[in-house]
Amino acid sequence: MSLPLLPTSLVGSYAQPDWLIDRAKLAGRFPPRVRAKELWRPAPEHLAQAQDDATLLAIRAQEEAGLDILTDGEIRRESYSNHFATALDGVDVDNPGTALDRSGHPNPVPRITGPIRRTRPVEVDDVRFLRAHTDRTIKMTVPGPFTMSQQAQNDHYPDAEAAAMDYAAAVNAEIRDLHAAGADVVQIDEPYMQARPDAARAYGLAALNAALEGVTGTTAVHICFGYAAIIHERPEGYSFLPELAGCSVDQVSIETAQSGLDLGVLADLSGKTVLLGVVDLSDPAVETPEVVAGRVRRAFAHTAPENLVISTDCGMKYLPRESAEGKMRAMAGAAALLRAELA
Repeated sequence: MSLPLLPTSLVGSYAQPDWLIDRAKLAGRFPPRVRAKELWRPAPEHLAQAQDDATLLAIRAQEEAGLDILTDGEIRRESYSNHFATALDGVDVDNPGTALDRSGHPNPVPRITGPIRRTRPVEVDDVRFLRAHTDRTIKMTVPGPFTMSQQAQNDHYPDAEAAAMDYAAAVNAEIRDLHAAGADVVQIDEPYMQARPDAARAYGLAALNAALEGVTGTTAVHICFGYAAIIHERPEGYSFLPELAGCSVDQVSIETAQSGLDLGVLADLSGKTVLLGVVDLSDPAVETPEVVAGRVRRAFAHTAPENLVISTDCGMKYLPRESAEGKMRAMAGAAALLRAELA
């Protein structure tokens, strides 16, 4: 679909309503890697309908704020990754294992007990719902193969690399089906490439390329420092980023607002569209459009405006809804300011 200069988009998630999910419980724990059904407020027989209703609210909130590329807000997910990771064959989610989170804390995770296989589409109905309820460009997100291999206890494969490659085959099949179902962009979330750069270089990049093999639709990869609500300290720069220039993904999503990232790193990503995270999710206070525009202008010395998408640093899952709505409006306002300047 046709997009304006400096289009705007969420990374993926939007703030789920309090009537849908227990936000206090959500915020009081690390992101779930196995199912966390206790987080949902509606009774099981009403949950799917409630999730549909909340997804419609997320779609309308993005439209009313003026965003150009819409997601489903990941409203049906307990976390960005467990919705997909626990739907695959070869993992025992009822008897989970343990793995260290990127913060170094142990977390219950899927336990790999057999070959990882995707036996059915996982998010196709979600993207069809999104496509049916907006005429704007749409994006769907899936967890990346490297990240899923790090968020699992491997009791089957000879090493994590072998597991990552089977996860890659599952992601590849999902991406193809999501594009066929109407997704304009499919984004692969790979935050653990930043958290564990040595392993990412050893086999994570190969797994990402395998997930992208033969895909003809537009793709993105998101790499970040973690949710601001959980990971408070930001490093001065990415430990794994230039390597993405060599993969076949079309777009790379990075965060720059909370970290104050030196945007000289954009030189490493020439040839890629950059989803530029310019909304700080560590602070619920809403930035003005002028502040957000200033963060975007920093990039113009390193890449052309035509190569940028204005985005959030990471997912908005942990923000209060009023903050999320205000920050989306600030993004759209910043885009309008910058488009007028550049015209």
